[in-house]
Amino acid sequence: MPASANELTVALARAGYLADERLALVCWLALTLERPLLVEGPAGVGKTDLARALAEALSRELVRLQCYEGLDEAKALYEWDYAKQMLYTQLLRDAVAAQIAGASSLADAADRVAGADAAFFSRRFLVERPLLRALTSDRPVVMLIDEVDRADPEFEALLLEVLAERQVTIPELGTVRASGSPLFVLTSNAARELTDALRRRCLHAFVDYPPPSREQAIIELRAPGVAASLAAQLAAFAARVRALDLRKLPSISETIEWARALVLLGASALDAESARATLGVLLKHEEDRANVEPKLATLVDGRPAAK
Repeated sequence: MPASANELTVALARAGYLADERLALVCWLALTLERPLLVEGPAGVGKTDLARALAEALSRELVRLQCYEGLDEAKALYEWDYAKQMLYTQLLRDAVAAQIAGASSLADAADRVAGADAAFFSRRFLVERPLLRALTSDRPVVMLIDEVDRADPEFEALLLEVLAERQVTIPELGTVRASGSPLFVLTSNAARELTDALRRRCLHAFVDYPPPSREQAIIELRAPGVAASLAAQLAAFAARVRALDLRKLPSISETIEWARALVLLGASALDAESARATLGVLLKHEEDRANVEPKLATLVDGRPAAK
């Protein structure tokens, strides 16, 4: 456990994530106060990678739950292995027959069998999904609940007990409490507004596109072999492109991939021709490419580009 936010900043950097002071502090507070962390911001700014880096920096396992519309407790928390229960029923039918032998009535037989319910609704037949696995892990984990805004609002209600109490209630078994102190990291791209009940239970961080100086440092860290001058050009170019009216703004991971591609091609500097040839690494819609290509000369040179 890092003793300070500065120590966590250094550990995250070793894991390949350059966090600014405010983000490192709120992450450290979430760890120290044992509170969930809600990370919001545009798509592609490194929210998911923050959870990955935290797990690496803390030497913890990363458990991930990818949210989507229709996600329910059977996929997020647990479900019963009904096929296994049926198999055991078949294998133990002689024992069941012996148990109900001599029953005076159907009701009497049912009462005798009812006593065996606990055997068939035990941990032996429980299939742990990510949230329950995070709670029952012997060692603390980083539990990533990715893109929680994509799930239905009802799913948030399912999360409240887990986030607030670090426990879950299973009707057949009772309350299962966390064995360790999992760090819950929730990410959101603001596809819909999250409930106040969920926000109250979390510390909050907003991650935006970094300034060119920080993005240059990220590119140099994550794209081995890239020249500092080229990294600076790419970071500045990406910032200018993000100021345009595009269908999809380039993410940080895409600028890193662009840097790797240019290094592979032997480029030491960015010019309009090399940018045009490799725009498919950075832009993922043809309409965005058609928007950017006529402006390449000004975007590369740094002159203001018309929107």
